[in-house]
Amino acid sequence: MNTLDYTIWIASLVIVALVIVPVAIHYLRRALKAARAIDDYLADMLTAGVAIAGHTAAVPALDETIGTAVAIKPVAESIEAKTGLVATLLAGRAAQGIKP
Repeated sequence: MNTLDYTIWIASLVIVALVIVPVAIHYLRRALKAARAIDDYLADMLTAGVAIAGHTAAVPALDETIGTAVAIKPVAESIEAKTGLVATLLAGRAAQGIKP
């Protein structure tokens, strides 16, 4: 190898050591910072997801509630009709002056 070969080799090493390595380190630090931010965001999302799941756990019970309400409706209508008759009867007696 002659002097020109050594000069080119040393210049290449200097460029790699002074330019390429610092640029690579800079980009690796940026990538690591972004990865940590993503990890923090994912942790926040997990916390929020668990809280949402906890708050919506009762939603299936609403189906049972709706089923029960549908079953109760005819009974409630019957009770309403009978109490309406009693109210009419008591109002008629009150109009006549008869005490219950």
